[in-house]
Amino acid sequence: MPPALISHASMPGSASNEPREVTADAFRLGAKMQKEKGEAAICPTDDEASVPRSKKHSSSQKKRSLDYLWRSGVAGGLAGCAAKTVVAPLDRVKILFQAHNPHFVKYAGSWWGFGEAIKEIYRQDGVKGLFRGHSATLLRIFPYAGIKFLAYEQIRALVITRKDHETPLRRLVSGSLAGVTSVFFTYPLELIRVRLAFETKREGRSSLRSIIRQIYSENALTVPKNAPASAHAPALIPRTGLANFYRGFSPTLLGMLPYAGMSFLTHDTVGDIFRHPSLAKWTTLPQPENAPAGKAAPLRSWAELTAGGIAGLVSQTVSYPLEVIRRRMQVGGAVGDGHRLTIGETAKLIMRERGVRGFFVGLTIGYAKVVPMVATSFYTYERLKTFFGI
Repeated sequence: MPPALISHASMPGSASNEPREVTADAFRLGAKMQKEKGEAAICPTDDEASVPRSKKHSSSQKKRSLDYLWRSGVAGGLAGCAAKTVVAPLDRVKILFQAHNPHFVKYAGSWWGFGEAIKEIYRQDGVKGLFRGHSATLLRIFPYAGIKFLAYEQIRALVITRKDHETPLRRLVSGSLAGVTSVFFTYPLELIRVRLAFETKREGRSSLRSIIRQIYSENALTVPKNAPASAHAPALIPRTGLANFYRGFSPTLLGMLPYAGMSFLTHDTVGDIFRHPSLAKWTTLPQPENAPAGKAAPLRSWAELTAGGIAGLVSQTVSYPLEVIRRRMQVGGAVGDGHRLTIGETAKLIMRERGVRGFFVGLTIGYAKVVPMVATSFYTYERLKTFFGI
């Protein structure tokens, strides 16, 4: 046997190990070149080479950090305040129409009536009248919007853990749960705001403290002694105290599920459409230097406002009948005998008074209010997130 063959025969592992090492080196070199070129991963494990699992984990942890939480909460709170300030006069008139205020019933149902209502409020109280209850609005909206946007970011991170999990249903659930969370913590402030906005009398107007005391002390309609036993059943339920600050809370929860869910779902979906490669050069801005890794490019101002406006339009249409019921329940102690109506009783009352159209009273004004409000809210929030680097 030739010496060369003898030497190779004496080392049986060397012939097989050398090709394996070359193959491994070639694979690593190819993966490196692929990463530098920005090419898509060919197989699932290639993605781990460009985005290590440790980085994904650290990104998830960063969203739960205290720094991210306060930045997200403040951005959401300021966005809500900006949005509500823009539409405060519209909101005042809409509440008066929805709650069937006796002084403004004649104006409901038309744009002419809306203009006349604005004039009437201005004649009575000037510009301040158009912003009646706005201080209570800001006190409520800052924590409400802050909690809503913060909760959405956190719930979304739990529900949508990977890109392939980002479905319309998961987005809807994330938005709905965020809305329910925020409204639970801030509902009493909303009730006080509605009461302040509902008042139209010029003399003896209630202060914030007196409104709170009035709501706290309101009780149910007195039941006559000779009434049937079934009439006494509601009287067993506590009708005074802190429970009064959650009057109308049930329809609020029912309305918030579709409203917040559809709002976030529509905004994110329209945002995805605007970020499509075929539209991106007209609709998106360059990625800021302080943007977190993997964050979508910010939309141009007109595109962001459009996405928010469409979100407001869709969510308002879906939830408006329940909003009308909620308003009537909220002012139940401010008019009539103070009897706390249930959802069913309120719906029957509205149907008896105005029919099906009664559930959509003020919807046109609602559109005029919600479209700019939601557009301003999402626009401000997204810009503040960019400013805060989150």
